[in-house]
Amino acid sequence: MSQQSRGALDDPGAPARLQGAALKAVGVYRPATVIPNSAFGNLIDGDPDAWLRRRTGIVERRYAGDDETVVTMAVAASRDALDAANIVAAQLDCVIVATSTHMQATPSAAVGVAHRLGTAHAAAFDVSAGCAGFSYALSSASDQIAAGTSRHVLVVGSEKLSANIDRRDRATAPLFGDGAGAVIVGVSPTHEIGPVVWGSDGSKYDVITQSPTWGDLAADPTVATPAVAMDGPAVFRWATSMLPKITAELLGQQRGRDIRAFIPHQANARIIDHTVRALPLESVAVATDLVTSGNTSAASIPLAMHALLTSGDAKPGDLAALVGFGAGMCWAGQLVNLPVPAASRPQHLTNQEAG
Repeated sequence: MSQQSRGALDDPGAPARLQGAALKAVGVYRPATVIPNSAFGNLIDGDPDAWLRRRTGIVERRYAGDDETVVTMAVAASRDALDAANIVAAQLDCVIVATSTHMQATPSAAVGVAHRLGTAHAAAFDVSAGCAGFSYALSSASDQIAAGTSRHVLVVGSEKLSANIDRRDRATAPLFGDGAGAVIVGVSPTHEIGPVVWGSDGSKYDVITQSPTWGDLAADPTVATPAVAMDGPAVFRWATSMLPKITAELLGQQRGRDIRAFIPHQANARIIDHTVRALPLESVAVATDLVTSGNTSAASIPLAMHALLTSGDAKPGDLAALVGFGAGMCWAGQLVNLPVPAASRPQHLTNQEAG
């Protein structure tokens, strides 16, 4: 891997950062049960497959089994990422899990992940930022590395959305799937994770919500089980307006370097296509994992990253733009050099590569 590629996010004109951070490896977990579009024939008149392909780009999604949880899926993805990075769990200083479907307010999913992996009392906490959660967590991990707080941070996006949807709701039920993706963030001689571009628009907090709330259920046990509720047209209008602007701000960090891959949150193919056409991205590899995974919320970016790498459409070290956006109309993105994927990792990494 060339020094030019691996140093692509260094900026001589920027304020000095304490030390470099890099994505070392990415691992994933995809449940075995595949749910095709035809399963939603009771919600959609005519051909559900043609209708969903046209409106969303989704062909199928995966559902976790009763014995699979946010924590167990996160652990499986994390083990693959640890193996690919050639480190052990005891070397992790912090575990961050981005999720909106861990069904306990406390303890966090991250504590369960850290324990099951066998970390040496790593710090652990969850991030709740909807579909932008992975990028929020990645920013926290990168800052920990830069400040010297940690040397190895595990960042996981893990979601079991099949347990958090109303199967009678055409606006949401066909969109979501389950899975987990994990990355190891470690020390690097060069800066391989760029500054985060992020924000939120709380004025639109109600376009993606949970309805009813857990408080509603506690007050009246006869109400429906809380599930994702979404104003699809409002989300589409916001995303097609804002995603090109957010991505353009992120691409402003290029400073003449070539973006090789675009990995946005996998919400809707029409939103992604609109952004690609609006910006100079038509010649780069664009992630389309939603076709076979659906919308996996905080897990979608690492899942899509892994798919792009294992397909050969992108390579470790390529400069990629990651952009997450979702509930609360939170957004976040980074330019990163892509890591080694678990499925195609070399047998042995050097000590320097392992951080």
